[in-house]
Amino acid sequence: MATDIENSGAGPAGPESTLTVDELAARAAVTVRTIRFYSTRGLLPPPVIGPRRVGHYGQEHLSRLGLIEELRHQGMTLSAIERYLEQLPTDLSADELAMHRAVVASWAPDAAEEMPHAELERRCGRALSGTDLDRLSAMGVITYLEEPDAFRVDVGQLRLGVQLLDVPIAHETLLAARTILLEHTRQTAHALSRLFQEEVWGPYREREADPGDPGHVSAMRSLSAHMQPLVVQALVTAFQRSLREELRAAFRSAG
Repeated sequence: MATDIENSGAGPAGPESTLTVDELAARAAVTVRTIRFYSTRGLLPPPVIGPRRVGHYGQEHLSRLGLIEELRHQGMTLSAIERYLEQLPTDLSADELAMHRAVVASWAPDAAEEMPHAELERRCGRALSGTDLDRLSAMGVITYLEEPDAFRVDVGQLRLGVQLLDVPIAHETLLAARTILLEHTRQTAHALSRLFQEEVWGPYREREADPGDPGHVSAMRSLSAHMQPLVVQALVTAFQRSLREELRAAFRSAG
């Protein structure tokens, strides 16, 4: 995992490394335990070690924490987040990480809610067995959380997911279908993100004296948000046409 602060393991704390772990946790709205957990997973670089062996954190740590939390809000697993962060350039500044988070946030689905088992059953209008929960998870409708009987729920897909619970499709088939969809949609998203960075964000940075200015971050978030529905609609339309053609071809060959 690449680090964000040079010489982060030793030496006096620099002018940008001024936060203790408690201050970093407060600024990022997470717990100290969460920070230490992310550090053990390699998601956060180590702090600068100052006098009395006290660790000091900088704006890069704060921005990276914000990006991690944004990705978790999307439902990504820690392993997926680790792979995602590994693809980022190693020399991203705090401002660039903040900009990256702004783009990610503007494309993130906003229908996810965390709820206990009882509330999930109330929303579904039926009791949910362990098998039902596994099927909803395989379809990407719910995500199991670390707390027992708690879930992150994609409310926008919940009704359809409940309707599919009684459809005679094997659990393994649902998992395989989800794996295929995730693999190809993430490849597409990665390619589109790279295109956005190279053709929009890159030239913008070259034109502006301070691309990390909050006003510029807001403008880039707004631009990305305006692009989202156009890209999503294009992807859905292309997928529907491709799937229809594939099914027609399969039925012709079967006949």
